[in-house]
Amino acid sequence: MLQLQNISYHIGELQLLRRINWTITPGKRVGLIGPNGAGKTTLLRLIKGELALQGGKIMHPAEYSIGYLPQEEIDFGRGSILRLVMAGRQRVLDMEDDIRSIHTQLEGSTQPDPALLEKLGVLETHFSVLGGYDLEAKAKKILAGLGFRQADFRQSLRQLSGGWRMRVYLGRLLLQEPDLLLMDEPTNHLDIASSEWLEEYLKNYKGSLVIVSHDRFFLDRLVQEIVELYHGQLTHYAGNYHFYEKKKEADRAQILKKIEAQKADRAHLEKFINRFRYKASKAAQVQSRVKRLEKLQHIALPEEQKTIHFRIKADVQSFKDVLQIKSLYFRYRANWVLHDLNCTIYRGDKVALVGANGAGKTTLTRLISGELAAQRGQLILGERVHPAYYAQHQSEALDLERTVFAQVEDSAAPSLRPFVRDILGVFRFSGNDVNKEVKVLSGGEKARVSLAKILLSPANFLIMDEPTNHLDSSSKAALETALAEYDGALLLISHDRYFLDKLVNRVIELREGRLHFYEGDYSAYLQKRTAQLQQQNLKEAKPTLLKNGSGRQIKSKAQKQKEAQARQAVSRQRRRLQDEIIFCEQQSDQLHIQQKALEKKLADPANYTNAVSAKELQHAYKKIQQQVAAIENRWEIAQIQLEEIMNRLNNLTHKEHL
Repeated sequence: MLQLQNISYHIGELQLLRRINWTITPGKRVGLIGPNGAGKTTLLRLIKGELALQGGKIMHPAEYSIGYLPQEEIDFGRGSILRLVMAGRQRVLDMEDDIRSIHTQLEGSTQPDPALLEKLGVLETHFSVLGGYDLEAKAKKILAGLGFRQADFRQSLRQLSGGWRMRVYLGRLLLQEPDLLLMDEPTNHLDIASSEWLEEYLKNYKGSLVIVSHDRFFLDRLVQEIVELYHGQLTHYAGNYHFYEKKKEADRAQILKKIEAQKADRAHLEKFINRFRYKASKAAQVQSRVKRLEKLQHIALPEEQKTIHFRIKADVQSFKDVLQIKSLYFRYRANWVLHDLNCTIYRGDKVALVGANGAGKTTLTRLISGELAAQRGQLILGERVHPAYYAQHQSEALDLERTVFAQVEDSAAPSLRPFVRDILGVFRFSGNDVNKEVKVLSGGEKARVSLAKILLSPANFLIMDEPTNHLDSSSKAALETALAEYDGALLLISHDRYFLDKLVNRVIELREGRLHFYEGDYSAYLQKRTAQLQQQNLKEAKPTLLKNGSGRQIKSKAQKQKEAQARQAVSRQRRRLQDEIIFCEQQSDQLHIQQKALEKKLADPANYTNAVSAKELQHAYKKIQQQVAAIENRWEIAQIQLEEIMNRLNNLTHKEHL
């Protein structure tokens, strides 16, 4: 458990944290949210100890470990991907080196040193308890979940981009399993598949989690509590992100009711006071109401971020069929990227196009927009369909010499031109910002100008590739509302799954060059996809059976060979564990003999005449107790593992006779 008491922090005159108190209980998964600049990252760095406290204190047990995943790339060593992840458990790796060294010494000795054998036994026991035998397999499993292939594990970290390096560091932290894991935007460098894997992994994490993330879907599916940092104070909400939204809305409505009730009460009191102020017979009642009026405390309405809602509407309604894809094939070089695609998108459809990075999603949108041409098949836009395509490189088409306002107004539909300033305000162009020339804007600002242009255009088929990348939370909310009410067709690619979940009614997954269709929102797609994968895994787990002439099922030669190899491997493990148990029992017998001899000496008063020798005797007894406990623990672990091995061996033998 970790406790924050009266934590304060300021940068210059800006007070970020004001006497914060917070207890992070074991196993709790918390989402830390708040507007940009509120101090969320600062709070994480204070907890980690990267920043010095300016006020208050942080308390936790002495052996309490804290891991921290920052937003920005950090330097954490050189070497192969797998080795750097495993280096997160350096104590275990050092122990493994010591075990290997002792084994080398013992191999060259005809009469093993008992002290060396004893040391080896203690080391191997501790190594097993710390998960040393499974460490490499676990590291590989984590790396695979984060998107690395088997061939990548021995690759040098220097060859990776910044985003992939952060995945390696995340894998290292997950392998460390600290008591408290602080994560600042953990999904920033992940694709959807890796984000979903991380969600499932963290659901079973034994330690505590504090997560700062703009990925609302990630928070919604993972955290048990939301803590909001606003104006230097923390407010706690006992639920996920969806609960937080509903509770905050309900709290605000309740405060509004209280304000209205107080206004009515105040008006009633003032009316009575003004009416009977100068009437002697009512003096006591007037005075009572004056006191009540003075005691009424002002109820402040919580600040609310200014939001502008806007609507977009297709100028011309298309026919029912907006897009038809028939037997479409595409390749860049030798291999086909897309195979035999067939799909129809209808007017009013809001479709999410999903798939792993490199699956071909952007390629397909570029084919639809006409930027690329297919080698085979047809791609047919329906009657009266006017498509508009938003992608990250779309900002390159802007006229650098024109102003933001002129750029957007020129492409706007006539019915939407009066709202250009309002919509630019949604995308953080207010006041004189709209008169800036495009050439002075940052990359993110140019992307937002391109997005505003497309939303205001007369298009009735919007194709959007990562439209939320450069938007803050209020801009995202406004865009969500506008697209939800949009009456044209919409095809979306986005890593923001919460955004998708609020908008889409169909999901099309691009997998291995082909399209797979799912009706419903993104959550429904996840449920169906998970069920499909479970069925597929069950199917693959069943042995491949053939039939003989009489119709009786028989196993293939490859299946029999595979089962025999598995049985032999299990038998080898069984023999190793049986040898281990015999060794532990022999060691235990010897240690118990030594323990009884020491107990006999400790029971003799004559051995307490010399303080030094008595202390040595007690120290020797304490040491033998530790050795007995260690060898018994080692024996118990071997027995449990042997029982598991025997069950596996019986199952394999049973399957072989089927």
